[in-house]
Amino acid sequence: MRMKTIRKEEGPIAGRPVTNQRSLLLDIIRQANRHLDADELYRLAKKREPRISLATVYRNLKLFKELGLIAERKLGDTHSHYEIRGAADHHHLVCLGCGQVIEFESPFIAKATDKIKRENDFDVTSIQLKMEGYCSKCKKKMK
Repeated sequence: MRMKTIRKEEGPIAGRPVTNQRSLLLDIIRQANRHLDADELYRLAKKREPRISLATVYRNLKLFKELGLIAERKLGDTHSHYEIRGAADHHHLVCLGCGQVIEFESPFIAKATDKIKRENDFDVTSIQLKMEGYCSKCKKKMK
């Protein structure tokens, strides 16, 4: 396995070895237009790199999380989903029927957060809003 080292003296992965497998995993997470769990990330990576192991996926997810490159979310079930950190502030609707995750942004929540910060002299560093319910397809099936 070939490794290269990032030579930059700054940034979250400065001086860390960047393997082909790490690059592949980050690319898959970046390109996904949905939240991925470790098993799904492994299946997608295995198609492109047959030698990758599930343990490698878990080790790298842990590293990416420690470096602040990805965010881990618990979205309605017992395991975690991952997404690239740094995207615009957004929140999640989680369907209890099919597990679909819908991201949304809300200026109302942003305004409420600003007001709460001011009123409580509090620096908010993270907001995680998850609403659970049923998507339109599941609601139709329930009727």
